[in-house]
Formats: sequence, C-alpha cells, structure tokens
Amino acid sequence: MMQDKAFPVSWDQFHRDARALAWRLASAGPFEAIVCITRGGLVPAAIVCRELEVRLIETVCVASYHQYKTQGGLEVLKPVSDAVLGIGGGGGKGVLIVDDLVDTGKTATIVREMLPDAHFATVYAKPKGRPLVDTFVTEVSQDTWIYFPWDLGLSFQPPISGGSG
Repeated sequence: MMQDKAFPVSWDQFHRDARALAWRLASAGPFEAIVCITRGGLVPAAIVCRELEVRLIETVCVASYHQYKTQGGLEVLKPVSDAVLGIGGGGGKGVLIVDDLVDTGKTATIVREMLPDAHFATVYAKPKGRPLVDTFVTEVSQDTWIYFPWDLGLSFQPPISGGSG
C-alpha cells in the first residue's frame, strides 16, 4: 500500500493561496453572493469575500469526512437558503461557491446540483475532483493528504526520505 504524501500548509501559505484565488476570481465576477462549503470553505471564503468586497455570504453544510482520513457517506446538514438559490433567476448564476479543497468530487457534485450555474472555486484541487471546479490555485496528487493550518500544531516532522538523520 502506498503511503499518502503529506502536504502541510501554514497559515501564511494558506492566506497567500486564498488571496491568489481571489485574484484569479476578480475577472470571473461580479458575484452577488458567496456560498462557502463548511467547514473547510469558511476560511478561504472569508478571505475571498474581503478581497472581492462581497457582502452576502451563505453556507452549505455537508458532512463527508466522518473519520480521520476516511471519506464516508455524505449528508447535507444545511442546504443553501432560498434567497441565494433565487439569485440570477435561479441556478446560481452570479454566485461563487468556495471550498478549501476538491478531493474526490463527491461534495462538489452535491453542491453543484444545488447551484448548477454558479462559479465553483477551491484553493486546492486533486485530479478526481478537478473537473468539477472552475477556478483553483494549486493541484496536488490524489494520494496527497493536505494538512490545513487549523488542523495542525507545532511538532517535529520526520525527513521525507524516512531516514534517521
């Protein structure tokens, strides 16, 4: 079994990457609302909405990672509000969906069904989910596990090669 590759992301790096996402999105708008996919989309959505000066922020709550590193079944805990669903005559035109990562694309597929005409953006993308997003900053391999700054503490990291010194 191949060991997953670790990709730890610091707060500074994540902030830079989220601002880079906003930079790319600036010409794709204007957007009337941002829908962030909780929980991972909350931080990049805060940065993107500030940079693009969008004031209408909504959440869609989808639970997918029920156990550490194991993607289980999906459950929509809170759908998008009717107010956001009605933007652009329905379908999500003029709405920006933001998440931290698209992995297998299962969560993205569910949210895309809610807002098929929205612009979908993630900070990071893996190959299986990448076709579902319109804009992203960095693509990582499918076997890479991204450690986001909100999941990390400071600790020793062993060398990548696995050697002892």
